[in-house]
Amino acid sequence: MGSGATPEWLRKGQRLQILAFVGAAGVAPLLFIGGPDWASGPFYRSAWNLGHIGLFALLTLAFKPWQWLAGWRLWLATTAAVLLLGILIEWLQSGTDRQADGHDILRNLLGVWLVLAWRPVVSRRTRADVRSWFLPTVTALLLLFELGTIGAVAARQWHVHHQLPLLYDFRKNDPAPFWTGNPVPSDQHSSNHPQSLKIELGTGTYSGMSLNNLPADWQSYEQLIITLFNPGREQLALTIRINDVAHDRGDNAYSDRFNRRLVLDPGPNTFAINLDDVRNAPASRLMDMAKVRRLGLFAVRLPAPRTVYLSDLRLK
Repeated sequence: MGSGATPEWLRKGQRLQILAFVGAAGVAPLLFIGGPDWASGPFYRSAWNLGHIGLFALLTLAFKPWQWLAGWRLWLATTAAVLLLGILIEWLQSGTDRQADGHDILRNLLGVWLVLAWRPVVSRRTRADVRSWFLPTVTALLLLFELGTIGAVAARQWHVHHQLPLLYDFRKNDPAPFWTGNPVPSDQHSSNHPQSLKIELGTGTYSGMSLNNLPADWQSYEQLIITLFNPGREQLALTIRINDVAHDRGDNAYSDRFNRRLVLDPGPNTFAINLDDVRNAPASRLMDMAKVRRLGLFAVRLPAPRTVYLSDLRLK
């Protein structure tokens, strides 16, 4: 090798830097375009979020901050810079149809930390000792935690999509991953399930809850069965609404979904809703029964707070 030749390890480093720049340039626009929207399912959202780790790992390899800094100054400066950049990105995303997520900032930092921690260890020019494995081990554990979270979401979604004919598993002690509106598991009025869901209705314009994480494919069924218990002495009027993914991604028009008024007498009430009525509910199209997205139960302008129990929700 001549005295003016570039060492092989340097050429490899330059190629890696170029590839990192190209990769980061390709991934960065996805922070603002494409990807999951508010109608997307939990697993897609969780898997997509891994892109933050990959993007900031690529940016770190591309800019190589260790050329100018070392030791704690390297870690402090890069962490501060990425923290500020992450806050800016989340602020910009809040002006689009994306929702700001503070956890994404931590994922950005993890991408940087992985490269900073592992680069000295995997470099053939650095001899690793026991102490040098501390930071790589910590960052690897953080990455495993992120992957484990996604694995848990995947397992939960597998169960959701294989629990039919049940639309909700009343054995769950935490309804939050499935419902909005803060229903509470209850041992009262539980019908054929271990628990019911207690729903506290307020006096606002709309008060109730929505099942946003449910089996989507209703094509093989003919009826929706819903059982509600009214503990009051007077009738209670609720509205059930059902919509598909197309409705979520449209203008959310009232005429583009299924709506029906349910009048609950005191005590248990079971309603059977023909799914053909649901399919034909949109005014200008057929609802896609393979992509049902949400089921809501709510009251409108109640004169006083009321309580109701949901004790069964299934297809037949």
